[in-house]
Amino acid sequence: MMEGDFLLAFSLTMFAGLSTAIGSAIVLFSKKFSPRFLAASLGFSAGVMIYISLVEIYGEASHSLSELYGDAKGDLYTLLAFFGGIAVIAIIDNLVPSGENPHEIGELSINENKSNNGKKEVSKEGLMRLGMMSAVAIAIHNFPEGIATFVTAMNDPNMGISIAIAVAIHNIPEGIAVAIPIYYATRSKGRAFFLSLLSGLAEPLGAIVGYLLLSFLFTDSFVGVILAGVAGIMVYISLDELLPTAEKYGEHHPAIMGVIAGMAVMGISLILI
Repeated sequence: MMEGDFLLAFSLTMFAGLSTAIGSAIVLFSKKFSPRFLAASLGFSAGVMIYISLVEIYGEASHSLSELYGDAKGDLYTLLAFFGGIAVIAIIDNLVPSGENPHEIGELSINENKSNNGKKEVSKEGLMRLGMMSAVAIAIHNFPEGIATFVTAMNDPNMGISIAIAVAIHNIPEGIAVAIPIYYATRSKGRAFFLSLLSGLAEPLGAIVGYLLLSFLFTDSFVGVILAGVAGIMVYISLDELLPTAEKYGEHHPAIMGVIAGMAVMGISLILI
């Protein structure tokens, strides 16, 4: 593997992971935030991931494995690897308790005057625990995403850029999930921002694991299996995480339009590249 390819792939993965800091910065350092824009952005990210996974990555994996094992076995191995990727990320997702799951994101803005709206008040200790558990949960989720982004970028830099941007967009609300409870617990914007930033470091850690896997197991069949697994991971993230999060904020149409726009932009870019 060329050093330049590694640096690009690692840089893209680092960018995607540390975008959790963008989410914390939005909620901590700005007074207004648009749920409509977030819904559209998450939809766009899902559209990019679904399209590139099913049209490009899955196709490359199938072609690679079919050349090695023939069409019938190649298609079968691709299918198994695809659903294997879905199984891995689903298991990781289900190991995280629902109360600390990063899908369960609270309010999008910090409002000091919401203590009497009928909701139960939570102690500072409880809020701090929620924030820390959210950070751990997000780190667990980001680890396989880091592997997926890195491996994809090593195989195809242009495809890796698209995946990194899509992952970066979907990491923004995860940063929000960490920052809000920690800020309420500590009243420290700096601490909330730092811990949100730290939760994204699992992404480049996944890149390092991906690099080691490619270094020691770099064969055509292994790359094909990994690519199919990456496609499964990306589709699961889109359907289980991105779209439900967008829908949670009551912005159905912007989310769906974002999905369509993401697919269209990805399709056009693949034709032009």
